[in-house]
Amino acid sequence: MQKLVRRRTAPAADDLPGTDIHPLLARIYRARGVVAAEELALDLKHLLPPGELLGCEQGAELLADAIAGDRRILIVGDFDADGATSTALGISTLRACGARYVDYLVPNRFEYGYGLTPEIVELAARNKPDLLITVDNGIASIEGVRAARAHGIATLVTDHHLAGRELPEAEVIINPNQPGCTFPSKALAGVGVIFYLMLALRSCLRARGWFDNRPEPNLAQCLDLVAVGTVADVVPLDRNNRILVDQGLRRIRAGQARPGIRALLDVAARAEHSVVAADLGFAVGPRINAAGRLDDMSIGIECLLSETTAEAMAYANELHRLNKDRRAIEDGMQREAMQIIAEMNFGTAEEPPAALTLYQPGWHQGVIGILASRVKERLHRPTIAFADGDEGQVKGSARSIPGIHIRDILDAVATRHPGLVSRFGGHAMAAGLTLAREDYPAFAEAFVAEVERHTQDVELQAVIESDGELAPDDFDLELATALRYAGPWGQHFPEPTFDGRFLLESQRIVGEKHLKMTLCPAAGSRSVDAIAFNVDPRSWPNEAVREVDIAYRLDVNEFRGRRNVQLIVEQISVAS
Repeated sequence: MQKLVRRRTAPAADDLPGTDIHPLLARIYRARGVVAAEELALDLKHLLPPGELLGCEQGAELLADAIAGDRRILIVGDFDADGATSTALGISTLRACGARYVDYLVPNRFEYGYGLTPEIVELAARNKPDLLITVDNGIASIEGVRAARAHGIATLVTDHHLAGRELPEAEVIINPNQPGCTFPSKALAGVGVIFYLMLALRSCLRARGWFDNRPEPNLAQCLDLVAVGTVADVVPLDRNNRILVDQGLRRIRAGQARPGIRALLDVAARAEHSVVAADLGFAVGPRINAAGRLDDMSIGIECLLSETTAEAMAYANELHRLNKDRRAIEDGMQREAMQIIAEMNFGTAEEPPAALTLYQPGWHQGVIGILASRVKERLHRPTIAFADGDEGQVKGSARSIPGIHIRDILDAVATRHPGLVSRFGGHAMAAGLTLAREDYPAFAEAFVAEVERHTQDVELQAVIESDGELAPDDFDLELATALRYAGPWGQHFPEPTFDGRFLLESQRIVGEKHLKMTLCPAAGSRSVDAIAFNVDPRSWPNEAVREVDIAYRLDVNEFRGRRNVQLIVEQISVAS
């Protein structure tokens, strides 16, 4: 059972000066740090300017020279949804700007690993590029950039991951998290960084008169890609990112999404006209990711680059099939992981240790990140899952909890134990690493010890933060609709969650593991539908139960053209 905590709100938080929004929504915004009406303005004119992003204007000049000189440009992407959307955005925009020789290369994670490695440079060099552009990677590619330089290939790094002690010797680096960059939003995803570069490129080419005799690209058409990559990478939704995501969602709902995104929504059975950020994070993103996890990310990129519905649907169906395969593999690995945890000897302690490392020969390298996330969610501990790599190595994927900066933890382990970690990188909540298989036991011990040094002020019990109780009159379709589209909701700007005690009028199992209920907020009030997904059968209230305490989200259910209020139950227990 998770700990329920109610969010603190400022006094008189049921209004927001300068707005006429519902008092409940005003309170929700205030609880998320919004104090003025202008912070809710998500028009594109409020975006931070590209000139504030260190290296952006220099990168635009470098690209403009390459386009004007008919030089060969090669984008080196990453094998997740952020990397795929970044690659597709870069390719489509450069072509729209007049680049005649532009292509992409995405390393196969099982052969080459992550980032611009020397091996990737050797592969890229076969195409004789004049300029390499990294998207969603590159800030840690010291040797890769050096190898490119040895081949006479210029490098433009665009990334958002945290920089190490040494920066690559690229011609230009664009990364809001690099030393010396004062860009106010450090939360840009990789796709956000390349979008900013394309904005600067268009301005640069416009100033040179490049578009006097050719059409100028409308970069608003890229915002569907920016929204998908930003949400899928689970970066904090500060105001700048909320603008990017909100504008992308508006285009999708207006029927202006590219064929690939429309096809992915279709195979995921998501209605285009009512899509929200959660649909991008839980339906579109995982299907793109499935390509990089199990096969080749070029499938996902080609889906996003498709210009016809038929072509897009062919790729989307393949991604849907891969995602089903991924789920089956993940289910098996989860069962094995929970068996390993059950057999762990935690000593006399009732709780698990401060952190967990898991390794099983045969685990799929492309799925260990999801496995680490699932274990972390269940036990609320920083978790690293490992799979076999090449040449006696194991590769790990780490996921963390609030208060534990996982990349800094890995950096500290590497510093205290030189040579133990071969390679690592990432950010606060997720990271990847490689080490020798024989060093796994030593690393596991060192990792747990390092996390223990940082847990003094960290909550080691999972917490549900609630925005309080709702009055019976609040279970209203108009209010539920307003909440659904009010965000966009996401990391660091969470969707509203409420709690309360309800009369349980009926319950039944649907889809084998989902609990469908009819609840009543108070005696004499109107009943409301509710559903709890993936419920542990042992926690289902029995037929004798008459009252339940729940934490829930107020949502809208659409079925056969009918819309009604539905509660999405996050936690349920029998009222005491």
